[in-house]
Amino acid sequence: MRDYPTNKRLMIFSGSSSIPLAEKIAHHLGKKLGKVNRTKFRNGEIYARFDESVRGADVFLVQTCSPPVNDNIMELLIMIDALKRASAGMINAVIPHYGYARQDKKAEGREPITAKLFADILEVAGIDRLIVTDLHTATIQGFFDVPVDHITAIPIIAKYFRKKALKNGVVVSPDVGGVKRASILARLLHFPLAIFDKRRPCQNVAEIEHLVGDVKGRDAILFDDMIDTGGTLVEAIEMLVENGVNRVFAAATHPLFSKNAIEVLQGSSAAEIVVADTLPIDKSYDPERIKVVSIANLLAKTIKKVYHCNSVSELFKDENLV
Repeated sequence: MRDYPTNKRLMIFSGSSSIPLAEKIAHHLGKKLGKVNRTKFRNGEIYARFDESVRGADVFLVQTCSPPVNDNIMELLIMIDALKRASAGMINAVIPHYGYARQDKKAEGREPITAKLFADILEVAGIDRLIVTDLHTATIQGFFDVPVDHITAIPIIAKYFRKKALKNGVVVSPDVGGVKRASILARLLHFPLAIFDKRRPCQNVAEIEHLVGDVKGRDAILFDDMIDTGGTLVEAIEMLVENGVNRVFAAATHPLFSKNAIEVLQGSSAAEIVVADTLPIDKSYDPERIKVVSIANLLAKTIKKVYHCNSVSELFKDENLV
């Protein structure tokens, strides 16, 4: 926290990766995005300058870790440094999708823990607080020595599926590590839970071996925190079809959609793929197959709670169990 008093002004700015989402958040807050000049030098180095005074203000800086991931992270760090040197009262980083989160522990010798490294860099740059959505593992919060508000899009996704009035539904976790988040969605929808046994022989390769649970004749929701290339997800979808499900819906908070993921997903047997807008999506997708729900209002409510020093957990009551 800065060592001089805040004059209690809420200001919201956006990095290059989150402008549409940040505009929605600002709209819900009755604000306009702050003016910032973002550009690059000819050699690719990033330049950022805030075009209005931030002295003493509570600043909320929105930047998600979408491709090009490293450029967007560096831009975020440079903007944080500019805010610190411009005497912002509080610097709140709003990172809808936290990058480098999949390397949160050492699975083998001589590996990095990039989730911790990113946390250290953000703190050194000068953040006072982090607001983040559906971390890959909730333990990443412990990598920070500043307050972390870890919010979840699960109730928003649950609300979408309630409107579909699925009958005889089941929520399926794609692996054992995702059981907790899948069980929250299952509880909110009052559905049973099934689990895939998935093994990773190496990075970016996953093999599904077993399915535990009754899915035959049911509408299945295959739920994960992120969708990357979509390959393993499609394999799981087809395995559910082979096990006699009625319909398969895939859902996730973060649509990474690397390479040709959109084409792969739309060619699958899934009735719909439901994701949140934590990351920008290529507009080539079919809106009848891929449904996007917005977390903008949730983030706006979180920002308002933080600004007024109120409890963020009240937004979820007993739903925020991730």
